[in-house]
Amino acid sequence: MNAMRSHADEHRVQMDRGTTVDMGQMKQVVKIYPPGSAYMVGDGFPVRNFIPGAGLGERLSPFLLLDYAGPKTFPPTDHPRGVGEHPHRGFETVTIVYEGMVAHRDSAGNAGTIGPGDVQWMTAASGIVHEEMHEKEFARQGGTLHAIQLWVNLPKAAKMSKPGYQTLLSGDIPTVALDGGAGRIRVIAGQCRGATGPAKTFTPVQLYDLRVNAGHRVDLDLPNGHNAALFVLSGRVAVNGVQTVNEAELALLDQSGARLTIEARKDATILVLGGEPIDEPVARYGPFVMNTQQEIVQAIQDYQAGKMGHLT
Repeated sequence: MNAMRSHADEHRVQMDRGTTVDMGQMKQVVKIYPPGSAYMVGDGFPVRNFIPGAGLGERLSPFLLLDYAGPKTFPPTDHPRGVGEHPHRGFETVTIVYEGMVAHRDSAGNAGTIGPGDVQWMTAASGIVHEEMHEKEFARQGGTLHAIQLWVNLPKAAKMSKPGYQTLLSGDIPTVALDGGAGRIRVIAGQCRGATGPAKTFTPVQLYDLRVNAGHRVDLDLPNGHNAALFVLSGRVAVNGVQTVNEAELALLDQSGARLTIEARKDATILVLGGEPIDEPVARYGPFVMNTQQEIVQAIQDYQAGKMGHLT
């Protein structure tokens, strides 16, 4: 490295295409994480865990969990696989399906099926019991399941609010074509390039399904001061012309900065996730996430007493 390099130059990087970018304005990569563990959720969701298992802890608040399911091909069966009745309190579950069909029902009377491109956003809040299974016809025919599930924390003021459910079908999620045939971006939550995602959130959240074609570069604006990360489902990308992120890796970004460049070295599918940090204590035990251990004990007692309901 040239010892005579100026201070200003240290905040700039030469991109592969010759464009000089001011790194002082960029959300830089803090660390790249491989999956922390792999396990089966129920008998239908083989997952690789990134949050919290890869060591991220609370560094990506408000996101509490990221499980990457599949892709895995299941043989035909007359007995749908999945996760049976179980409770949640204090946060939201977000399921994004890339391949396959997932059926949901819960103790608040909600039910629905989501397939490729669809998103299910369930607000557990004060408490809900639900199940997630392979849809019956999908199970009968067999096929490939490929999905992501996120847990999104709720602020203390909303943890004991009424449970809710949002089915965000693919046709209801706005898609923005990127310039020059670079690809496209679907806005699930937050705002991007004039499009607003349909997901209703309790705190500011950005959730984008991004596809970038090989050899193309995309510039993204993300809020300064928010946590953010890129999860690469397939392909390989260069972030800010410096860091390479491979398939099934998560790149944690710095809170500071408001711009990001992504160049696809191979055709890439990327989940962009970000949000305003929830600066509150986190107490978690199994399917419950609250602010204190006393609240966790209360959640367990309420579930055991049937106060979160049951499936019928």
